[in-house]
Amino acid sequence: MSRANTDGGTAVTRTERPLGLPRWVAALLPLVLLGLIAGGFFAAAPFASLDTGGEPLPDVTVTHTTLPNDETVVVHVTNNGPDEVTISQVLVAEAYWNFDVQGSGGDATLAPRESAEVVIPYHWNPGWDLEVALLLSDGSTVHHTIVAPNESPGLTMDLLVTMAVIGLFVGVIPVALGMLWFPFLRSMSDRWLHAILAFSAGVLAFLAIDAGFEAFELAEQVPGAFEGPILVALGVLGAFLVVQAVSAWRTGRAAAGDSRAQSGLWVAYLVALGIGLHNLAEGLAIGSSFALGRVSLGAFLVIGFMLHNVTEGPAVVAPVTRGERPHLGHFVALGIIAGAPVILGGWLGSLAFSPTLGAFFLVVGVGAILQVVWELRGMISRNGRVGSALNLAALLLGLVVMYVTDLFVTL
Repeated sequence: MSRANTDGGTAVTRTERPLGLPRWVAALLPLVLLGLIAGGFFAAAPFASLDTGGEPLPDVTVTHTTLPNDETVVVHVTNNGPDEVTISQVLVAEAYWNFDVQGSGGDATLAPRESAEVVIPYHWNPGWDLEVALLLSDGSTVHHTIVAPNESPGLTMDLLVTMAVIGLFVGVIPVALGMLWFPFLRSMSDRWLHAILAFSAGVLAFLAIDAGFEAFELAEQVPGAFEGPILVALGVLGAFLVVQAVSAWRTGRAAAGDSRAQSGLWVAYLVALGIGLHNLAEGLAIGSSFALGRVSLGAFLVIGFMLHNVTEGPAVVAPVTRGERPHLGHFVALGIIAGAPVILGGWLGSLAFSPTLGAFFLVVGVGAILQVVWELRGMISRNGRVGSALNLAALLLGLVVMYVTDLFVTL
């Protein structure tokens, strides 16, 4: 007889020795057979007759550059191809120049999937674009342009303090100011509160779209060996499923009678988490701008993100406007979760920026935000209609407001 299981399925009688083998042998048997077949396939080389003898082209990616001082250029490269490559010459502004390759075993040869730094002693002028080309041993060339170069800051206490202060002004303070709408939101009727929740969903949906596009742009700079677009897609899906699992666990606790799990405070924390992951990416953008020497761009990003993030405050507190008023400590925690990641992102971006890291944080934020939007939809549908005219208009308003405030970042 089968019986109900905790995950909704049914429990059945186990077979202790499938095919007469111990269970662990039966579990490993397909993997062993797969290994034997794959080994035999490569040993037999069935496609050897189709090999025309052509050599694959080298595939080297310049991930980013750093400028520790006005006498040095550091080019970060990754060998994506299946064969090792050797950097024979370096051209700067169409002239051959001395160089040193660091991080590749002491020589200029990079093994497959290996990354290294090409250090070039070259006097560059701030603000003047710089053309760098790497000449490989087979004659192929990898070109890279450093746009408006400026000195990259090193790891100093001043930098850490500066990024922390910027993170407070960009993330924590604007979100906290937006959360001050909480008393006003509590005075609203259910109909208008649902509209605010729909507005919050619009805000989050815009953040997800914006971060998604940025992630795919960064994916183009990710070394080909890491399959940037696939990394982005898997990151979004993975983050969505992880947050969905947390939400499902909360739902189970609520069904079991846990009063804390039944409150909107859980949803508020999920909203803060999703926004926090997105704001982490904002911090990466600011920090990397300073790291790449683009200080003026970083300053514009600070002002734009401040205006942009004020609208995230109501989205955080909207789920807790009904029922018992949360303790003040929860509001502080929500503000920190949503805003403080800008500080962490600024540190990471200024000290260890890489396109792969940036794309990863962006897609994690996208997946988390999409799940939170789904959660907000569930809150409205419990005692209201999601597709009402007012809710749809509020959703659209959230998208438009975020678009307009985002212009302060891009202009």
